[in-house]
Amino acid sequence: MRGMKRLFATVAMSAAFLSMGEPPAYGADARTGWQAEWEKTVAAAKKEGRVNVYMWGSTAVLDEGVFQKRFPEVKLFVVQGLGSQLEQRILAERRAGSYLADVVIHGANPTYNALYRAKVLDPIKPQFILPEVVDESKWWGGKHRYVDPEGKYVFVALGTASSGGFSYNTNLVKNPQEFKSFWDFVNPKWKGKIIVQDIRGNPGRARAPLTFIYHHPELGPKFLRRFFAEMDATLFKDERLGTDWLAIGKYPLCFACNSRVAKQQGLSVDQFGLLKEGQGLSPQAGTLVLVNRAPHPNAARVFINWFLSREGQTAYQAAGQKPGESSTNSLREDVPKDVLAPDSRRQERVYYLPLDRWDVLDIEPIYAAINEGLKQAGKQ
Repeated sequence: MRGMKRLFATVAMSAAFLSMGEPPAYGADARTGWQAEWEKTVAAAKKEGRVNVYMWGSTAVLDEGVFQKRFPEVKLFVVQGLGSQLEQRILAERRAGSYLADVVIHGANPTYNALYRAKVLDPIKPQFILPEVVDESKWWGGKHRYVDPEGKYVFVALGTASSGGFSYNTNLVKNPQEFKSFWDFVNPKWKGKIIVQDIRGNPGRARAPLTFIYHHPELGPKFLRRFFAEMDATLFKDERLGTDWLAIGKYPLCFACNSRVAKQQGLSVDQFGLLKEGQGLSPQAGTLVLVNRAPHPNAARVFINWFLSREGQTAYQAAGQKPGESSTNSLREDVPKDVLAPDSRRQERVYYLPLDRWDVLDIEPIYAAINEGLKQAGKQ
């Protein structure tokens, strides 16, 4: 029990954690409030016998059986898809009269723009039972985060520090410390020496840094217009081609190259560290929603509480550590961060712009600013 106390601040939190499986033998008076509701929900979930989780990204957290070991009577079925495949599948199933999905784990853009806008979600906030899940002080900023303006449908579980998108050839940029601000990338000395992935129509890995730049109060569309108008940037479509150009020294600077993988391969590239304007917080595949008319509502509720618990978030964060990619960082602050790549961790006294809000998801205004700059440069 002493070890459990180190994980949870109060005995009540320890009881909540233990009660995820078979409830301990509390007296009748103790089984009131949240615990009575939890035991009733778990019992009903066992009768339903399964939960269907549709998710994008790593399924390791589910494949490794952490949830299944905790709730062996609730069989976990995972449907995996890429991009918008999951949302298209769910909507197609419903048009055919099949209501199969219980919960969805995906990125902020598809869950909000496809599922939320299609009105196929139930509020997730009323599903919270466990005190450690209800307690917002456990999360970054001391509050739960939601994508939707109502703050109750699309829960955000991840918030990974996002790089600024710029990388460099270590043989050609001898003093990377001279880049202290994003505005240093519009220094005339670098004109004609920067390559940029043409992300119009498919932002890919550039979505997070572009969203950060566009919505940052000290950068905004002004920075994008000036950068593309003045810096004579060379555009490329194929990410591998741009990364090769950077690695062989054809150009010293790049925006949206895969410098992390190239560096791991021993090539002469690196990405710039934290700049003075701060960083974006990317939700990645870290939003959680409850589909309405779910076939297994009690099992879905159990899964939601487990997934957002310290145990669930620790497992999900650990499963998201991939070589060559940024780490997934849970917004739960009581989840250990020592497994994360250093540049994916949140730091104190750094300005972070959350990239999970409904009002920053539209990529079209960003494209418009880029096109305006290219037009001024005669490159559109």
